[in-house]
Parts: sequence; C-alpha cells; structure tokens
Amino acid sequence: MSPRLIHTGQVIVDVVMAVPEVPTPGGDVVATSLNETAGGGLNVMVAAIRDDLPVVFAGRFGSGHYGSIVRDALAVSGAHVVNGQPLQKDSGFCIALVDANAERTFVTYPGAEAELSVADLDATGVRGGDLVYVTGYGLAHESNAAALTNWLPTLPDEVVVLFDPSPLIETLDRCVVDAVLARADIVSVNLREGALMTGAVDIDSIAIGLAERVRSGASVVLRTGPEGCRIASVGRPSRSVPGFAVKAVDSNGAGDAHAGVLLAGLSRGLDLYEAALRANAAAALAVTERGPATAPLRSRTDALVGE
Repeated sequence: MSPRLIHTGQVIVDVVMAVPEVPTPGGDVVATSLNETAGGGLNVMVAAIRDDLPVVFAGRFGSGHYGSIVRDALAVSGAHVVNGQPLQKDSGFCIALVDANAERTFVTYPGAEAELSVADLDATGVRGGDLVYVTGYGLAHESNAAALTNWLPTLPDEVVVLFDPSPLIETLDRCVVDAVLARADIVSVNLREGALMTGAVDIDSIAIGLAERVRSGASVVLRTGPEGCRIASVGRPSRSVPGFAVKAVDSNGAGDAHAGVLLAGLSRGLDLYEAALRANAAAALAVTERGPATAPLRSRTDALVGE
C-alpha cells in the first residue's frame, strides 16, 4: 500500500493582519489587510497533498464560527478526516501579525482541537510505511499531550515520525518533549526553536546539540531561513542544504510547507538531503505568496530544484 501522512496536529483559523510593524507594549498600529482562513496543521497537509502524498487527519474541530471555517477547508483539502463529527464547542484561532519584513508574530487561543484522545489517533489505522507528523502545538494541551505520548510508543518501527516542536517549545513540559523525542525519527526546527532547545547560538552548535538530544539513528533538520537548512545526526558532521533566492512577501506557513514536502520526498524513497532540498524549494515558493497554505504543486517545486 502507498505511504500516507498521518497528521496528529490541529487545524485552527488564522486571523491574519498585515501591519507595518508589530506594536510595542501599550502601542497600536493600523493593519492594512485582514483575512480569516484555516491554518495551523492544514498548511502541512496541503503541502503534502500538493506534493502527491495522501493525508489522513486525526485531529478534532468545533461547531462554531471558526469550526465551520475549519470544516469547510478540510472538506476541500483532499485530506481524509477520520473524526468528522464536530465537538460542541468552537475551534481555536490564531492572531497572526505579518510585518513589512514578512516576519510573523502569533497569539493563539485554543478550542476543540485541544481535546484529542488515543481513540481519535487509533482511528487513523496507522500501517507500516506511513509517516506521522507531531507538532509542539499539540503538546501544549494536556489531553493531546497525554494521547500522543501514550500512542506514539505503540507505532510500528517502520513508521517514520517527524516532530516539529513549534514556537511554543520553551513553554512545553520537558518530560513530554523527551517522550516524543524518544520516538521521533526526524526533528525539524527553526533557528530560534533550536537555540531554545540547546542553549547554543551558532548554527553548527545548535545542530550538534539537537543531534545529541534525539534517539540513536534519528536526524535533525535545522531550518535556517533563506539559506536553506542544516541536517545532522549523532556521530556525523552536520551538512548544509542550500536554499533558493526569492522575494519573500509572507513567511507565514513556510515551515509547514517545508515539513509537508520533506515528508512527501521521504515517502518516495529520497534520502534526507534530497528531500530537504525539495523542501527548501517549496518553502521558498511558499513565501512569495500571501497566506498560510501557499505550498506549491509538486511540478513547481521540481522545476525550481531543476533550475
């Protein structure tokens, strides 16, 4: 059977405002645009689907205003939703401020997506060859963290688990993070998250420090922005994977595009370097458009890599 991406994270609504700059504490700025769109975990799923990797979504959504936006987005995404009955509360949302430098700042309010159970995860019917995506956003919620840390150790060894700690990494329970790291095959982080997890400053030290925290045989993908990413594992020197020069207008969703396309490449038998190179290209294309779910089609990614 063909590999599938099992997505265990959340889909919430991004309330995106373009601002000239993020206001200082007590200050105010006038946004130049406003958009409500499903985001969060949807971005990873859309990226994978556009790169020809089928997706199964294990998460929950609500029945209110934001829940309806999530439900409609999932319906057209192409993902298989195994828990389609909405909970009797609304889905969460995220205020995303995108400044003139395309940098984004988030404030998130949780909802129905924070009530995941082991039964929800079991409903995906994981099989050998599948790939599982786990995000730190899920570990921030007690129910989700308990479900994931109980479920992950039951997965077959041949299932690849990617863990993206998320910008919330410094607020997460260390024991919960360590439990996920004990099963993760790939840990994908940006520079800020890597620095918080290791206490290091320079790229090489962060990559090495992260490699020392993952289990034997696992790998680290350290995303370094326009420069691309650095891949590392225990006992091996880190290796740079080049990025692609583009004119960025919105970095919201770049990391999600990277993760989805990375997993799609691995599902087709690419090694980590080749998969990371395609992921760098997809993330570069994603930031040239406004909005969170802007990952490109597989053909566009392949074309940029081919150039």
